[in-house]
Amino acid sequence: MRIALACAGLFVVTGGALIAITYALVDHNLPAAAPTSTMDANRTAKLDQVCLQATDPVHVRQCKEAFAAGEQSATAQQRDQTLNGLLFSALTSLVGLTAAAAALGWLLSGRVLRPLRAVTEAARRASERNLSERLALHGPADELKELADTFDGMLDRLNAAFDSQRRFVANASHELRTPLTIMRTAVEVTLAKPNRTPAQYEAMAAEVRHAVAGAEAMIDALLTLARSDQGPSSGELVDLATAAEDALDAAANAVRAAGIDLRARFEPAEIHGDRVLLERMVANLVDNATRHNMPGGWISVATGRDGSGVRLTVSNSGPVIPAETVPALFEPFRRLHERIDAGHGVGLGLAIVRSVVHSHGGVITAEALPAGGLACQVVLPAAEPPPGS
Repeated sequence: MRIALACAGLFVVTGGALIAITYALVDHNLPAAAPTSTMDANRTAKLDQVCLQATDPVHVRQCKEAFAAGEQSATAQQRDQTLNGLLFSALTSLVGLTAAAAALGWLLSGRVLRPLRAVTEAARRASERNLSERLALHGPADELKELADTFDGMLDRLNAAFDSQRRFVANASHELRTPLTIMRTAVEVTLAKPNRTPAQYEAMAAEVRHAVAGAEAMIDALLTLARSDQGPSSGELVDLATAAEDALDAAANAVRAAGIDLRARFEPAEIHGDRVLLERMVANLVDNATRHNMPGGWISVATGRDGSGVRLTVSNSGPVIPAETVPALFEPFRRLHERIDAGHGVGLGLAIVRSVVHSHGGVITAEALPAGGLACQVVLPAAEPPPGS
């Protein structure tokens, strides 16, 4: 309705301006009296008929003046009638064409806005359980087609996000239920024995303690992931080189036990961010490279500047990883059985790394090495130098 009224209003304004211009041009070009040459020829013929019988020069002059005055009055009256007729016809046409413009605007706007109705109906039907429908609008690549494609893309992202959330909840429930099942089984098996010995109780306690430790690690990883998804809670100067050195010191015993060759190259890599999350990110990458390595393998850790940002690279040897499975390693609880068995980690290490990197405005890339193993590179915005430095 608004578009139709806008079309009618625009037509009234432009049509009124056109009528005013036309009226002014006709008024300017329409003479107030008949042309002199035509008037003289006509007057001579009429004077010969009307004033022929007058012999007195005064009567002849009065006759001519009266005839000229009548002729001027008739010409002016004819001019006014012409202008008034033009104005009436133009205004009448304007009213009719305005109604036609409003009706045409209604029809065209309804046809043009039809894709918007489809978008609106799809938005109404969309819900957490119904995100599979797409508009797939066909037609020229105009603004409405772009809007429909954008809406379809938004539905794709929402569908992927909800699917990821459902998988995450299901996997988290399964992972948290596992240690509870282990503890329940250990207790029930021990209590079912008729003659329980202190050694059996100690074995049960050790198994329960191990399951509790696994549940605590899972809960701690989930809390860290939730915190990193919310973004940095504080901002302080953090040197990734120092964080990487501390992470290698913490993994030194495991590295020595596996006979892993350690290669480190540390250059200053300072950024502003959440110290706890950034240190956890570096520790997870080093821990991942250590856990999923092979005896006698190698680990390479390097930090430094990368253009306007800082770079952290952690590479390690290990089993061959199919290149198409690398992106899935950063999904929560997505384990690659060739690299991880049931006793290694909780399946959230690389998911936490990705979340921390994204929350700090960085980019993480991973590449499966041809000889086996994985190379991860993190690029984060560098800290701005202090004023005057």
